Amino acid sequence: MTSAMTLPLRFQVGARTMFAVRRRLVRIGLSLDEAMADRPIELPPLESADHGYLVTSLPETRLSGVVDLHADMLGFVRQRYARRYADLSCSFDDYMATFSGKSRSTLRRKVRKFAKLTGGTLDLRAYRTADEIAEFQGLARRVSAKTYQEKLLDAGLPDDPGFEARMMRAAARDAARGWLLFADNEPVSYLYAPADGDTLIYAYLGYDPDWARHSPGTVLQVEAMRQIIEEGRFRRFDFTEGDGQHKRQFATGSVDCVDLLLLRRTLGNRVLVAALKTFDAGIAFAKRLGLGGLARRLTR
Repeated sequence: MTSAMTLPLRFQVGARTMFAVRRRLVRIGLSLDEAMADRPIELPPLESADHGYLVTSLPETRLSGVVDLHADMLGFVRQRYARRYADLSCSFDDYMATFSGKSRSTLRRKVRKFAKLTGGTLDLRAYRTADEIAEFQGLARRVSAKTYQEKLLDAGLPDDPGFEARMMRAAARDAARGWLLFADNEPVSYLYAPADGDTLIYAYLGYDPDWARHSPGTVLQVEAMRQIIEEGRFRRFDFTEGDGQHKRQFATGSVDCVDLLLLRRTLGNRVLVAALKTFDAGIAFAKRLGLGGLARRLTR
């Protein structure tokens, strides 16, 4: 049975959390296969101390069914997004053919330019065994410590024994892949992707900001996709929840999804949902007026 946990419901401007209210929620995170399947969503019963559910990657087509089934609760969509993925059941040339001619040319030029900067040969190293993943962790952490994801968002590659142990267990059952892009024998970008069955999951990507103008994350992703497809072990690459230019660029398909919050109909939860709706609507209105950049600057 899925256990509830105390989760923050964030009032956010972009990636910046202004403040958060905590609720004890049962979090149901749908996998890509579950999001793509045409099956009903069953939620486990709540304990008396639980406030409700947070369902992530719920397909938009099944939203009304879940809300109707739980009409006794307050239903609120926190965000909408396309959950993007790449179909790997093709040749690398066929995969590249899904890009526009201009995009293909740009990607190939970036790879050639990066290789030229580093002696003419691209130094991309792949890691999959437990020993290799242990080496990857240490090298990738050196890059992650420099990234804005870690410095500003606390979203770099984790540096804790529990996470490393999970990486080792995944590698031991051939369910993890890591890549490092090197320049002058120093790592400048990393990608870590654990596996769920025959789907690789885009978990952590980062690069040394000193190399940003040379697009190391993009170069790494292109060549990692080549290796994944040529290996033939995986059927899809799941770019997970949320959206962004990088994910749009490398995906070949998507599922329109929502993150749905379902809360018990208490007075406190009614006030919370009303506040969240008002706050989110205000941020959306500011973006439509072109004030998103101003809001982000004010929160720095």
